[in-house]
Amino acid sequence: MAALASAARSRRRLLPYLYRLLHSASTTAVSPSPSTSRFLRHASPVPRTPDHSPYLRFPAARVSTLPSGLRVVTQAYPVATRIASVGVWVDAGSRFELPGTNGTAHFLEHMAFKGTRRRPNAQVLEVEIEDMGARLNAYTSREQTTFFADVQARHVPAALDVLSDILQHPRFPERAIQRERGVILREMEEVQGMMEEVIFDHLHAAAFQGHPLGDTILGPEENIRSISKKDLEQYISTHYTCPRMVVSAAGSVSHDEVVDQVKELFTEFSTDPTTADQLVQANPAIFTGSEVRVENAEFPLAHIAIAFKGSSWTDPSSIPLMVIQSILGSWNRSIGVGNCSGSSLARGISNANLAESLMAFNTNYRDTGIFGIYTIAPPDTLQDLSRLIMAEFRRLASQVSETEVARARNQLKSSLLLHIDGSTAVTENNGRQMLTYGRVMPFLELFARIDAVDCATVMETAKEYIIDKDIALAAVGQLTELPELSWFRSETCSDDDFTRRILFGNAK
Repeated sequence: MAALASAARSRRRLLPYLYRLLHSASTTAVSPSPSTSRFLRHASPVPRTPDHSPYLRFPAARVSTLPSGLRVVTQAYPVATRIASVGVWVDAGSRFELPGTNGTAHFLEHMAFKGTRRRPNAQVLEVEIEDMGARLNAYTSREQTTFFADVQARHVPAALDVLSDILQHPRFPERAIQRERGVILREMEEVQGMMEEVIFDHLHAAAFQGHPLGDTILGPEENIRSISKKDLEQYISTHYTCPRMVVSAAGSVSHDEVVDQVKELFTEFSTDPTTADQLVQANPAIFTGSEVRVENAEFPLAHIAIAFKGSSWTDPSSIPLMVIQSILGSWNRSIGVGNCSGSSLARGISNANLAESLMAFNTNYRDTGIFGIYTIAPPDTLQDLSRLIMAEFRRLASQVSETEVARARNQLKSSLLLHIDGSTAVTENNGRQMLTYGRVMPFLELFARIDAVDCATVMETAKEYIIDKDIALAAVGQLTELPELSWFRSETCSDDDFTRRILFGNAK
């Protein structure tokens, strides 16, 4: 015990020195000195911003809006395998559920595959999909629900027929509903074993207290056991409306043919003009500074998420916050490159042996967002780890170098490109952007917006979203050494802000 205490004291004495050492070279961009190193003969340790435009001239996305308000977006490009993806994106998720019915949107996603008037049960539907060699899938988030299929190009009309049928003519037989309750309850048990999912559910509950955005997507067990056919029918008739739906297709597809098929097949949805924006404005999400702590002595590692209020999808700060996420970075001890990472936070955590992993996150919603750090760490390092993380948050508002911002921009652009690899990813990207932006943002424009984020923009954004702002905290495990929420809140103040608040009572 004495040895452990001594090691802890040594680590605390080392931490301030280590932090200064890590940032002493990052506050200014340093030109590489001449070297005979093979690496430096062919590359530079200082990141550059190349011209990406030759690689970003993808075929343009085409958009058509039908008289019903339903939108169709396609992006056709040569695919040697003649594969296409097509799906329906709905501006509806768990956020829009009525009080007491949390879990309905996800339950409906499950029931959509249980049969229709023409396809009376799940087996008939499954055989049809397998006969085409296709893949049919769906997922539900807090603000969107998606149903999509990957098929051979010649089966796009058949896939559209299936999608329109399961959404317009779903059967909700009582036996299937009862059977699906068990499936979802087992899914809930699996999710409870995924600590990242658990932590972010707790984080949403802390950040959006008393609001549907703070509810889980699956819903509580009592709701899963009580959701009825009436709840499912009411949700789909209320929220699955033409103005809130997008049909997206990509790969080996023809825009005009897809539009004609959608006109013919998607004819029975409501044309209620109420938009998701109007529903959000009627019940906006308010970020709350609070915490959820779950003490569990059986966990050898503590799981912690620290979050600030983020931006909406369309807020001008959304791109700078994405760059800040890249600056904070991610790291896992099993990868073994922490002390060589471009993230100063990852280097500090790795060198001081403070955590097992680190992941910055940035989640956008229609009217708000959350961003911050998720980390997994031994219980005895939580104080030093918390100090280092909060110091890094504050640093972003005053001591960011152009070198690390350029590196973060390049990493962000690479990450975005990796997320549009294949027709499925392109279909998803376009469907989601149509719901969130009302258009598909060309990558040339998106990359130009990223390249416009410089050192000054990052620091200005950090001041706006971090300095003297509320914090939401979620933690599970042995948390005795984790500081109180009030301490985290106090650590958001720079010295000047702290002095001003104490001496002048927030007067400016």
